[in-house]
Amino acid sequence: HFPRIVFRDIARATDTRTVKIALVPPEVIVVHTAPYLVFTNPNLHHEAYLLGILSSIPLDWYARRFVETHLTFFVLNPFPIPRPDANNPLRKRVIELAGRLACPDDRYADWAKEVGVEYGPLEDDEKQEMIHELDAVVAHLYDLKQAHLIHIFETFHVGWDYQARLDATLAHFEKWGSRA
Repeated sequence: HFPRIVFRDIARATDTRTVKIALVPPEVIVVHTAPYLVFTNPNLHHEAYLLGILSSIPLDWYARRFVETHLTFFVLNPFPIPRPDANNPLRKRVIELAGRLACPDDRYADWAKEVGVEYGPLEDDEKQEMIHELDAVVAHLYDLKQAHLIHIFETFHVGWDYQARLDATLAHFEKWGSRA
């Protein structure tokens, strides 16, 4: 009866994204190829943080090294998830960005309120800017350098037009580098 993080079981490293993850609204039924995460000690800030990490290009790049045809719990569970303390500004920003991006309408109102974000539709430009910033902040949480982030974008998907997204992400990466 609550919003929960769902991921797509059927996944390939050759798809545009390997980890396809979302927060589904409450009272939505999912099928066996859309497993969801259950938290034994529910904390929506932890959920929003994990959603942000799992939604990022840096994590997806890593996942591509292990996913062949299915993203199962056996594959997902050992993924490295940065664990900064609760007051870390990068962690807080991931929660803000992922929480806001995950709540496109009023079905998420209670979840958004608990996380401390607004809900509702976002303009396309605003949404894309938040996605770029999320990738940059997550890269800092993984302690990546600019060269690492460039390598991730260059090798992420054969033939994808990444330059504009990389440039936007690098702008946020630089901004957060001075604060991290």
